[in-house]
Amino acid sequence: FMDTFMDCLYNVGAVKKVIGKEVFVAMSGGVDSSVAALLLKRQGYDVVGVFMKCWTGSSTWIHADFYADKRENVSECGWEKDAEDARRVAEKIGIPFYTWDFEEEYKKKVVDYMIRGYKRGETPNPDVMCNREIKFGLFLERALKIGADYIATGHYVRLQRMRDSKLSRFYRGLSTKSEQIHANLRKDKFVDSGKFVLRRAQDDPEPVERVVVSHRLCQAKDKNKDQSYFLWTLTQKQLQYCLFPIGDYIKPEVRKIAKRAGLPTAEKKDSQGICFLGQVALADFLKEYLPEKRGAVLNLSGQKIGEHQGAHFYTIGQRHIGIKNYESRIRGRQDTRPSYVAKKDVKKNIIVVAEGGDNPALYRKEVALSDVNFIIPPVIHNSKFDIPVLARVRYRQPLAPATLIIADDKRTGADKNPRVSACKSATLRFYKEQRFVAPGQSAVLYIKHEARNMKHETEYEMLGGGVIRI
Repeated sequence: FMDTFMDCLYNVGAVKKVIGKEVFVAMSGGVDSSVAALLLKRQGYDVVGVFMKCWTGSSTWIHADFYADKRENVSECGWEKDAEDARRVAEKIGIPFYTWDFEEEYKKKVVDYMIRGYKRGETPNPDVMCNREIKFGLFLERALKIGADYIATGHYVRLQRMRDSKLSRFYRGLSTKSEQIHANLRKDKFVDSGKFVLRRAQDDPEPVERVVVSHRLCQAKDKNKDQSYFLWTLTQKQLQYCLFPIGDYIKPEVRKIAKRAGLPTAEKKDSQGICFLGQVALADFLKEYLPEKRGAVLNLSGQKIGEHQGAHFYTIGQRHIGIKNYESRIRGRQDTRPSYVAKKDVKKNIIVVAEGGDNPALYRKEVALSDVNFIIPPVIHNSKFDIPVLARVRYRQPLAPATLIIADDKRTGADKNPRVSACKSATLRFYKEQRFVAPGQSAVLYIKHEARNMKHETEYEMLGGGVIRI
């Protein structure tokens, strides 16, 4: 009874805070963003639905005959159908609805980025770039200019905002407890207030540097659908304007809410892979921009066992590469094990494969990172320091303990102080070797702490991430 009573009091207070607040919801035409808009409307926000047209598949910068024999497949992810589904949901909920055209910007910032990455021999992540440049870039900027207080998306992730009173209590005791805080940090712990504190070297007379973190991004309740991996580029400045309404729900609950509300997207299937390609194979799309070039497929001994159509079309860990393992057949083995891409050299146009998913050639213990961004910004000072983290180098990969090693790159802001939100490079050293580490993909960093709720559940909070450079 008391729990129900307290929930009611909380909800009444929450509604008072949001009345008159306008939030623009990025509605993709799927069930997740539909329910996000519905929940915000029920909470008392003034909700505006926006569909972002990012790809049509028929622009002048696409070769005219590319989709000629693939039109049926493209229609499965047709933007017109998605836009219409989003409009129907907005009408059902009773909110204004608009379509914003970001197609040219999407081509330059996402599609071109992806093509350049594959040309360099990397495996880029267009979902991460779309979030950074489009959803939390152009969409956020335009919404704020129009007068929005917040934007919202259907991402499965949880956002927590810190209370000022807790920050004040933390700082009042900080000056006399710096040594204790430093000791706790060295024990791989983080202070309860959510701050990351680092003490300067003992011979440095400067005081302890502190960074206030007012927004914490955590994994979603539904660990299977969690999308925090794709949001590591977000900053505190962006997060102050963000809402993620479905982060505390699991997928079946989201569909149940949509079904009870009679939303047209309640039973709509989730999109898979890179949506703008539909069912078109990525290699077929890339061949419109990157030339085919036959090259050798080698085994770990350097023997040629087949040919490929171009090293830039393949990624580390890829299994289906269009060849048979002739070496195994020559040895007379009937139980041929699958082969995976272990290395590639786009300049020499060579692919090296390893037989068996447990082959040591497929594993790496140390990974170089570039373009590192911190959602929780540690202080970067004039010496190297290590940060204990949990990390993953692929989406849905289990989190693995590691140490993030940041070297001083002498980057400073306009005030000449060390930059605390980003750095040029870092090294991620795992305790155990990780499989299929692909350059160009994202390594995303988390910290573990006990959730502040009655169940005392374990939460995994995002520290940030970087781009893998081997």
